[in-house]
Amino acid sequence: MIDRLQLLAEIFGSALRQGRQATPTNADAVERLNTRLAGDNAYLKEELKTYHDFDEIVGESASLRLALARLAQVAATSSNVLLLGPTGTGKELFARALHERSRRHARPLVRVNCAALPPTLVESELFGHEKGAFTGAVSARQGRFELADGGTIFLDEIGDLAPEVQVKFLRVLQEGEFERVGSSRTMRVDVRVIAATHRDLELEVAEGRFRADLYYRLSVYPIRVPSLHERAEDIPQLVWFFIHRRQRELGRRITKVPEALMEGLKQYAWPGNVRELENVVERAMIATSGDTLQLDEALPFARRHLGQSPATDNLDEVQRAHIEGVLERCGGRINGAGNAAERLGVHPNTLRFRIKKLGVVCPTGRGRPPQRPAGY
Repeated sequence: MIDRLQLLAEIFGSALRQGRQATPTNADAVERLNTRLAGDNAYLKEELKTYHDFDEIVGESASLRLALARLAQVAATSSNVLLLGPTGTGKELFARALHERSRRHARPLVRVNCAALPPTLVESELFGHEKGAFTGAVSARQGRFELADGGTIFLDEIGDLAPEVQVKFLRVLQEGEFERVGSSRTMRVDVRVIAATHRDLELEVAEGRFRADLYYRLSVYPIRVPSLHERAEDIPQLVWFFIHRRQRELGRRITKVPEALMEGLKQYAWPGNVRELENVVERAMIATSGDTLQLDEALPFARRHLGQSPATDNLDEVQRAHIEGVLERCGGRINGAGNAAERLGVHPNTLRFRIKKLGVVCPTGRGRPPQRPAGY
């Protein structure tokens, strides 16, 4: 894929140089071609910097396999796809996989984060603008739909799109037509739309915040991307994937993850999903000096909905009870193989800090961590 993108970038760059050297018979047509080639070339070069391979969708759980099976069914078509699921579940990876398996893979996958665009610039970003269309428009600019012509546009957080822009967006979906800001000339594009949102769009439609006709145009083929707590069995594979991907850059050589630590990661609720897990693993790698992964701080190892529920929802109390239970099983010993710090997957000093902060009652009953011998 990267070789293909590099080749396309070189082809577009060469065509751009030739176009500028030619003597045009139609100056406007050549200028439009040059503008498109320049936009494609710049976008492809940017894409090389942020490319993620399809192999990054990691896991073998039933819920993930179901989502991937639906992806495989629709990928080769040109149907619009709506990716549903909480933030941090990897919807962009699914969008990339859809594009790579489609007949449009030789053209760009153009990404737009609708939630990150200022309301005053959304229309210009999506549809482009002409020179002088507004203050600061010192030159004409292609919009994301033009850049995606013949390819795919990925609209992340589509539920955040302003109502006034939804109307124009609907026209692009229905007719493949739009006008740049400041222009009356109608432009046509052939674009496949992959949209994603963490919102309940049916509820948004019912409450009048999202157009019903746009929702039905987008949700031709919905795919629900499972949250991490629905695929806890994938966590060990994800942990090792993140370790192998980052340890050379971080200068680490992790060869072991304590069983108790891995079990704790599987029991945690993960409100931030895979993105949160990746951040936790990276912080743990930074805090680890040896070959055994250690968390930089204890997680609230509360079970999600399985087994026995904690007696309280208070985070500090959940952590306190868990640490006390581990210390009880270790006879109050913090350091050493198989003792509390290793079982919790944290550095001994980190554990001592947590014990003091939380007021953990140690097996001795003195409410403080066991004293270290001299020279320890």
